[in-house]
Amino acid sequence: MPDAKTVSQAVAKLYDTYPFPPEPILDEPPPGYNWRWNWVAAYNFCTGRKPETSTVRILDAGCGTGVGTEYLVHLNPEATVTGVDLSAGALEVARERCRRSGAERVTFHQMDLTQVGDSSSETLRNPIPGEFEMINCVGVLHHLPDPIAGIQALAQKLAPGGIFHVFVYAELGRWEIQLMQEAIALLQGQQRGDYTDGVKVGRELFATLPENNPLVQREKERWSLENTRDQCFADMYVHPQEVDYNIHTLFELIDASGLEFVGFSNPGFWQLERLLGQSSELIARGETMTERDRYRLIELLDPKNITHYEFFLTKPPLPRQDWSDDEVLLAAIPELHPCLDGWESKCLFDYNYQIVNLSDDEFTFMQKCAKNTQARQTIRELCSGEVLDLAMIRRLQERQLVVFGF
Repeated sequence: MPDAKTVSQAVAKLYDTYPFPPEPILDEPPPGYNWRWNWVAAYNFCTGRKPETSTVRILDAGCGTGVGTEYLVHLNPEATVTGVDLSAGALEVARERCRRSGAERVTFHQMDLTQVGDSSSETLRNPIPGEFEMINCVGVLHHLPDPIAGIQALAQKLAPGGIFHVFVYAELGRWEIQLMQEAIALLQGQQRGDYTDGVKVGRELFATLPENNPLVQREKERWSLENTRDQCFADMYVHPQEVDYNIHTLFELIDASGLEFVGFSNPGFWQLERLLGQSSELIARGETMTERDRYRLIELLDPKNITHYEFFLTKPPLPRQDWSDDEVLLAAIPELHPCLDGWESKCLFDYNYQIVNLSDDEFTFMQKCAKNTQARQTIRELCSGEVLDLAMIRRLQERQLVVFGF
């Protein structure tokens, strides 16, 4: 088995050859949003309330060509952002991307993620001091020679009460990728490690296999649109290092980090009622299980749709806000959620780009919230003299159409 240094060098070579992600560089801020990259939205998701400050430090761990980094800068105008990656080629693209779009509050470092937590190391020319309120690590840990060492190093850099956004691959929904990776490697033989040859072999395989072959069908069904670009094809099928997880191994990784699991960023998917809601008996049996066993049951019953896990961790204490008390709710300062598309309209897209149709009362209250950013009035002050529907206001908060702070 290759040692960690050899693996890291192979991964760096892949991304020097095929910088990833290959999104085009624009001379303007990137379009839209990803709420997981917005500090206020992500913190609100994790805690139920707006953070006390937006002047935070954000670490993009394994930033690649800076697609996520650029969003982190533009979506968080009061934050400073640090990007770290192993590949010099990818970082060159990241710097140019951020320069072109005016993402100025960012610095980049070329280093192995396992070194990030060691700010005193004499081997580092530019150690990264201090801690970060938010760490973003998307599509990276599963490519490390030692993912546990990677997540532990990053955990050292997370500030108490901070949030850590993680994305790693799932084995059940990527079965065909694993098979094709091995097939390409076998056909390459001694040329494995020549990534342009790997892409050539892989494309020839897909072109040659029968149309009804399950690998071909799955590629057309799920991946072919993004894999028109060689960078994406190489990242998926000729990567020299990949660890795919299931619920058991995922939580082994999380437990090893020493951090606390906050929750999956798509919680609706992980509700047992979605699959077994027609059977009260099975739901009752599921309620006797541990949370992790319920997660495992869901992925066993719906494996095709789990290609990755996306979730948040924290370093306690992370406060959770309960809005069930009327007096606490009335003392809250409401604002619009920062990730909405289509406002000011009764029909808009929410933080997850799902269509929302607002009632007249919901729309009126949200209009008040939209004007409250500067005034910072409480709900009691904002709606003085009105008959309040507190249940409606709570629903707007639960649906993450508005955020509350103090």
